[in-house]
Amino acid sequence: MCGIAGYLGFRKAYPIVINGLQRLEYRGYDSAGVVLLDGNEMSLYKTKGKVSDLKKITRQKNVEGNLALGHTRWATHGIPSDENSHPHLSNSGNLVIVHNGIIENYDTIKKELIVRGYTFKSDTDTEVLINLIEEVKIKNNCKLGRAVQMALANVVGAYAIAVFDIAKPDEIIVAKLGSPIAIGIGENNTEFFVASDASPFIEYTRNAIYLEDEELAILKLGRDIRIRKIQDNAAVEPYIQQLKLNLEQIEKGGYDHFMLKEIHEQPNAILDAYRGRLLASKGMIKMGSVDNNISRFLNANRIVIVACGTSWHAGLVAEYLFEDLARIPVEVEYASEFRYRNPIINKNDIVIAISQSGETADTLAAIKLAKSKGAFVFGVCNVVGSSIARETDTGAYTHAGPEIGVASTKAFTTQITVLALMALKLGNLKGELSNSMYNNYIHEMSLIPAKVEEVLKMDTEIEKIAAIYKDAPNCLYLGRGYNFPVALEGALKLKEISYIHAEGYPAAEMKHGPIALIDEHMPVIVIATKKGHYDKVVSNIQEIKARKGKIIAIVTKGDIIVKEMADHVIEIPETEEAFTPLLSTIPLQLLSYYIAVMRGCNVDQPRNLAKSVTVE
Repeated sequence: MCGIAGYLGFRKAYPIVINGLQRLEYRGYDSAGVVLLDGNEMSLYKTKGKVSDLKKITRQKNVEGNLALGHTRWATHGIPSDENSHPHLSNSGNLVIVHNGIIENYDTIKKELIVRGYTFKSDTDTEVLINLIEEVKIKNNCKLGRAVQMALANVVGAYAIAVFDIAKPDEIIVAKLGSPIAIGIGENNTEFFVASDASPFIEYTRNAIYLEDEELAILKLGRDIRIRKIQDNAAVEPYIQQLKLNLEQIEKGGYDHFMLKEIHEQPNAILDAYRGRLLASKGMIKMGSVDNNISRFLNANRIVIVACGTSWHAGLVAEYLFEDLARIPVEVEYASEFRYRNPIINKNDIVIAISQSGETADTLAAIKLAKSKGAFVFGVCNVVGSSIARETDTGAYTHAGPEIGVASTKAFTTQITVLALMALKLGNLKGELSNSMYNNYIHEMSLIPAKVEEVLKMDTEIEKIAAIYKDAPNCLYLGRGYNFPVALEGALKLKEISYIHAEGYPAAEMKHGPIALIDEHMPVIVIATKKGHYDKVVSNIQEIKARKGKIIAIVTKGDIIVKEMADHVIEIPETEEAFTPLLSTIPLQLLSYYIAVMRGCNVDQPRNLAKSVTVE
């Protein structure tokens, strides 16, 4: 959550930073601001609302300067307001900061600063931090970089910050702990870019540094970047990565919304997730991170999966996959609960951490806890170079490409794809899957992208169904077995982007409470594919119909029985039961999308939500 975009160099900074903030809008935010430095003349603009609102208030204003810091804020300390928006200034007006994260001991620091004569215009922890930096700088008569370092050594929490002094228009100080920050480097250090991810500067440079936790970087024009450890001041050799992201990947490509684009990208995303891993012609699965640690997997007491939100739902599908195909016991935990529950973990456990962004704060904390207890930690994430990718012992990237829409779509299906490959490989090596069964699964997996394409062709039919139920106040989603997590995910999608209350349940649990809600006004989405517990689900549908519930059924192509009972039927191709979530989730994504559009909701940036939850 929150977004930072900054520039220091020879170009006009304003258009670069504003465009960067627009690319970071997917992260979720409630206010925006920008500060520019032209020589020693500073211009500061900030507002509650969107980047478009910020652009309006800067029209006809001075936006000159070759140094700028921009920010989109997601409120933590203090309500969304102009005053609480970033950037923030120190009391003297000389120091400027943008900050992503949360300073947990800000109140104690603030009280100490008030005693020393400091005043505050906002309710934010960020304004406290910039004044602490100023106090340290004055008291110790030191350079800005050293003052930032000393101040951060005394704060508790998470941060990605960029700071400058108006007296030094050729320098920015950047630091990180728990929140992501990327630094783009221009040729011969003639310009620098700072951003929450690389998307704001991809067209200007391919050279980037991702700071590690507790690192501080000094960006000074004409000089190599200097990086130091915050706690012990040890020098760190900068590691410059070559970005593979391209501009086309972060544009809408003709679609009305990023979410719709990403739904339609899933055939290629799934293909990319197993490309080089699923060797169908050779009848094998090759995953270096699993192959290199195969004895750990084969001798594991159990697998514990930690994740949040959509990734947690993918973990629930993985529970079925690993237990069904590889006969390995699995527990699936909310990372936010796992980290506080004093879990029983030992060195023979494998912890799989799942996160699209690789920056989810609770999942990162769960990883650190698991490692402290001796567990082997395997990461499944999408963003190369992310914190989770660096913190885990090993892992696998999903290769989904940038996911800009806040509501995850292709992240879910690519996570399931990677986890399915792992389960199949382990099942075969353990002897739980015969070679013929294994080869059949491999062949069927190779057909999934084309089958997803087939489901996507039904979007017009799904749009018509959406028009009927767009004003429903509530909705139930039911599924069994592998498709129970899909029911949860379908309900989450509808809640996230259309603001309709929706709940997902195992179909059999309907009789244990939810059935009381069913009447002629209640839409019930039932995943009723032929594989698995089909007869049981049919019985559940009959119970709904007897109470006049409106039934939208996801069925296997050619189904006759459910078609006679349901009000609406959406057909998906037949596949192995283990792979049905990869197909059955597609209609639910489209249904949520079209309902949200018809309700006039901001599909890509739903209210109160952030793409990457980097604070608790």
